[in-house]
Amino acid sequence: MRYFIQFVICLHLICSMKFVDYGPVFVQEPDDIIFPTDSDEKKVALNCEARGNPVPNYRWLRNGTELDLESDYRYSLIEGNLIINNPSEAKDAGHYQCLTANSLGSILSREAILQFAYLGNFSGRTRSAVSVREGQGVVLMCSPPPHSPEIIYSWVFNEFPSFVAEDSRRFISQETGNLYISKVQTSDVGSYICLVKNTVTNARVLSPPTPLTLRNDGVMGEYEPKIEVHFPFMVTAAKGMTVKMECFALGNPVPTISWMKVNGYIPSKARLRKSQGVLEIPNVQLDDAGIYECRAENSRGRNSFRGQLQVYNYPHWVEKLNDTHLDSGSPLRWECKATGKPRPTYRWLKNGVPLLAQSRVEMVNGVLMIHNVNQSDAGMYQCLAENKYGSIYASAELKVLASAPVFALNQLKKTIIITKGQEVLIECKPQGSPKPTISWKKGDKAVRESKRSDVSILPDGSLRILNASKPDEGKYICRGENVFGSAEILASVFVKEPTRIELTPKKIELTVGESIVLNCKAIHDASLDVSFYWTLKGQPIDFEKERGHFESIRQASSADLMIRNILLMHAGRYGCRVQTTADSVSDEADLLVRGPPGPPGIVIVEEITDSTATLSWSPAADNHSPISSYNLQARSPFSLGWQTVKTVPEIITGDMESAMAVDLNPWVEYEFRVVATNPIGTGDPSTPSRMIRTNEAVPKTAPANVSGRSGRRHELVIAWEPVSEEFQNGEGFGYIVAFRPNGTRGWKEKMVTSSDASKFIYRDESVPPLTPFEVKVGVYNNKGDGPFSNIVVICSAEGEPSAAPTDVKATSLSVSEILVAWKHIKESLGRPQGFEVGYWKDMEQEEAAETVKTGGNESSIILTGLEGNTLYHLTVRAYNGAGYGPPSSEVRAATKKSPPSQAPSNIMWEQQGSQVSLGWEPVRPLANESEVVGYKVFYRQEGHSNSQVIETEKTQAVVLLPDVGVYIIEVRAFSEGGDGTASSQIRVPSYSGKHCYGQFKYANSQNSIYYSSF
Repeated sequence: MRYFIQFVICLHLICSMKFVDYGPVFVQEPDDIIFPTDSDEKKVALNCEARGNPVPNYRWLRNGTELDLESDYRYSLIEGNLIINNPSEAKDAGHYQCLTANSLGSILSREAILQFAYLGNFSGRTRSAVSVREGQGVVLMCSPPPHSPEIIYSWVFNEFPSFVAEDSRRFISQETGNLYISKVQTSDVGSYICLVKNTVTNARVLSPPTPLTLRNDGVMGEYEPKIEVHFPFMVTAAKGMTVKMECFALGNPVPTISWMKVNGYIPSKARLRKSQGVLEIPNVQLDDAGIYECRAENSRGRNSFRGQLQVYNYPHWVEKLNDTHLDSGSPLRWECKATGKPRPTYRWLKNGVPLLAQSRVEMVNGVLMIHNVNQSDAGMYQCLAENKYGSIYASAELKVLASAPVFALNQLKKTIIITKGQEVLIECKPQGSPKPTISWKKGDKAVRESKRSDVSILPDGSLRILNASKPDEGKYICRGENVFGSAEILASVFVKEPTRIELTPKKIELTVGESIVLNCKAIHDASLDVSFYWTLKGQPIDFEKERGHFESIRQASSADLMIRNILLMHAGRYGCRVQTTADSVSDEADLLVRGPPGPPGIVIVEEITDSTATLSWSPAADNHSPISSYNLQARSPFSLGWQTVKTVPEIITGDMESAMAVDLNPWVEYEFRVVATNPIGTGDPSTPSRMIRTNEAVPKTAPANVSGRSGRRHELVIAWEPVSEEFQNGEGFGYIVAFRPNGTRGWKEKMVTSSDASKFIYRDESVPPLTPFEVKVGVYNNKGDGPFSNIVVICSAEGEPSAAPTDVKATSLSVSEILVAWKHIKESLGRPQGFEVGYWKDMEQEEAAETVKTGGNESSIILTGLEGNTLYHLTVRAYNGAGYGPPSSEVRAATKKSPPSQAPSNIMWEQQGSQVSLGWEPVRPLANESEVVGYKVFYRQEGHSNSQVIETEKTQAVVLLPDVGVYIIEVRAFSEGGDGTASSQIRVPSYSGKHCYGQFKYANSQNSIYYSSF
C-alpha cells in the first residue's frame, strides 16, 4: 500500500509539471474613461484580463463596493470586461476596480475613474452693458455653463466668426474664461460673446452678448498696473506635464509683463506665450520647482505677484514582489520599494482584502514578514504604494509546501558499474516538505561515517565512496523521511577491473597525399561492452563528412583509423577513447604533415618609381618543408590576370622577405602578390597588396601603322593606331603630327590633345590632289615629348568625282528586276571608289529614293525586290572617300507584269517504261498579268532538291526519266514577268531499261488523282 501511495504522488508530480497551477496575474487592467453624454455608442466598456490556472473568474467594485451584476440589467460581463449600457453620471460615475480570483487566491486591479463629458448651455438671461471711460481697463465675465471635463475659452467680437485677437492689450484667461482689456479704445466698442468648447466632445456653446460702451464723462488718465490675472499661490503639477502660468494686468499705458524665478533661472525649455502673458514649461521636472514671479510695469509704476510651483511624482516601483514557494514552518520576508513625491506609503492586501498585523505577521515600511508559515498563509498578496496623487499595485503568490518524501521515477532503482580505484557518488534527493532527513543502509546494515573509512555521506544526502574496491560491491538503500512519511531508493554497485589502451604509432611524419593507419587496442573486463571514439584536435571525427579521407575499421577489442590522401588540415593530435559502462580511457598520437607552403603574409609596397616597386612581406608557413624561393606576381587593368614580373634579385630565396619588381610600365595601377615554393610544391598566393600607381615618365612608345585616308579635295588625312593607355606613361598624353611636302626641308607640326585620337586632317586650298607628303607622328605627356614614328609618304586627297556617268540605260528583266548600265568618263577628277544607283516610283519624290552601291569599276547592276508592273525613275552617280559626284540624267523603266497566278490544270499523263507523256489545259492570264510565253515542266527524283526543267510553247511535253525510282513532276506557265503558280504534283515510278505496261492518269488542280484504264 505504501508503494502504491508513492506511485500516485509521483504521478501527480509529473502531471503538475506539465499543468502547473498558479494564481491570477493581470494581463490588462482597466483605464480611466471619459464618456461623452451625447455619444451614439450608449455603452461603456471597462477592460480587465488575467491569466491563471485554474482559469480566473471576475468581479467588479465601484467606490469600494462590489457591484451586483445580476440585479441591474444594464451590467454585463464579457470574459473579464464590464459593459455598462445606457450609462449615466448620477448612477455610474466613480472609481472602479476589477477583482479576479481562482482557487489559489484573488488580486485587485488599480483604480479606474469613469467620468462623463458634457457641456451645458449658458443662461439665457440678457447681460447688462458694461460702460467704461476711454483708457480705462475692463474685465468682461464669461460665467461658463456646467461642464466636464476642461473647456477652452475664446471670445467673439460683434458676430461669429470674428474672434478677439489676443495681444499685449487684450487677454483671455483659460483659467477664468474672462476677457481682460488693459486699456479700452474706441475701436473696442461693440458686442462681446464668450465661446466655450469641450475638449472631449468638441461641443461649443455661445454666451449671450455683453455690450461694451464708452462713457461721455471724459478720458481715463494714466495709472499704474493692476494685476487682474495671476496663477495660484501654489501650483502643483505632475512630473512630465506641461505647466502654464498666467499673468495679466490692467493699466494706462498698457503694461509690459516679465517673468523671473526667485533664487534661480527660468528653465531654458520654457516659452512665453500671448505677449508674455503666459509662462509655459513643457515636460516639467522636479528641479523646475520653485518660486516664480511675474511683473507688470508701465511708466506710472510696477506691480508683481509671486507663487510657488510644486512638482510631484506618481509612485513608481523600484523593487517588486516575486512569487515564492516555502516549506511549511519557514519564515517569509517580502519587500517592495517605490519612489515618488511625496514619498509613498505602503499597504498590504491578501486575496484582495487588507492584511492585518497579527502575532506572526509584521508590516513595516513596505516589508512584510510572516513567521512560521502554514497552509493558511498561502494565497495572493499585493503591495500597494500610494501618495496623494496616485497608487500602484504589485502582486505575488505565496505557496506553502507540505508533502511526504518522494523520488523521481528514474531514481527509484539504479545500477552503478565502476572500476577499481574510482570514486562512486550515489545521489539521494527526495522531494518533500519539510525537507526530508536522509539515512543509508548497505544490505541490512546502516552505513556509518568514519574518519578512516572511504565511505561518507555528503551534506546534500549523497553517498560517496572513494578508491572503490571489490568489498564495496553490494546493494545500497537511501531513505528519506519527514513528518508526513518516508520513501526509499535502491542502488546496486559493481566494481570491475580497469580498462587499458594501446595506440600505435605514437608519432608520424607524412607528406600531403600519403596514407596511414592508426591502431587502437583495448584490454578490458570481458563482461563489459566496449566502444571506440576518434578525435582530431579534440573534436570528434565526422566519418560521414570526411568519408574520402577517414575510415574506421572495427574489430573485437580494437579499432583502426585509416587516413587516406592526407591533407595539411589533417595534421594534429589524434585521440582514441575507449568507453565501457564502467570507465573511459584515452590515448593520443601526433601526426605531422609536410606540404606546399601556405600563403605569405600581407604584401606592402615600400617604395614606388616609374618602373619599379620595392615590396616586402611576412614569411609563409613552410608546412614542415623549408621554403626554397618566392615568386612575385603583378596584375594591372591591361594584363590577362596575374603575371610573373622580373625582380631584383632575379631569384628570391626562401629566407628573403623583400624584393624589387622591375620593368613596370609608368603611370599604371598595379596590384602585387607573392607565392612561396618548397621541395613539395607551390603554395597559395598571398592576399593582393593595395592597388598603387607607378610614377609618371616621358612616353617611350610611338604610334604604329601611320597611313593616309581618303578625304575631300585639298585635304591631307593622316591616320595611326592610338597608343594604349598602358604605354601613355602619364597624364596630359597627346600626339604631335609632323608633315612636309615631299622634297622640302621644314616640318609643319600640329598638336592633337586627345589620347584617343587616331586621325588628323590638314586642309590647304593650295594643295593639289594626290600631292605626296612625308609624315611622322610623335607622342608627348606632361613629362615631355616622346619618340616619333618612322617617316611614311602619304598623298593628299584626290577629291570627289567631278563628272556624272553617261549613257545610262535601264532595262526591265522581270516583275521585280531592272538592269541598270552606264559608262564613266576616265578624265574625271577623283577616281571613283564605286557607283550609287538611286531609284524611286513614278508617284514618289526623288527625296524618297532608295539607293544601291557598287564597288570598284563595275558598270552595271541588277535592282531586285521591286514591285511588279511599276514605273521607276533612276539616276547613277560616282563616289569615293571624298564624297559623291554629280548624278546622271534621269532614266525610266517599268517592271514586267506579274506572271499568271492560275496553275496549269487537268493534267493528263501516260507512261511507257521510263518515258512519260504529259498534257494540260492552257493557262489564261488575268488583265493585270503578263501573257503566257510557254510552259516549264519541272521533274526531280524523290529525296533530291534539284529539279530538271523542260520548256515548251505547247500544252504538252514528253519527259524521259533516266534512273530507277519515284519522280515528282509539276508544271508552271511562264511569261516575261517570270514563272507562274505550280500545278499539283504528280508522283511517277520509273523502271528505266525495263518493260512495263502503260498507264493513263488524270489529275485536277486540287491535287486529287483519279485513275482510268486505256
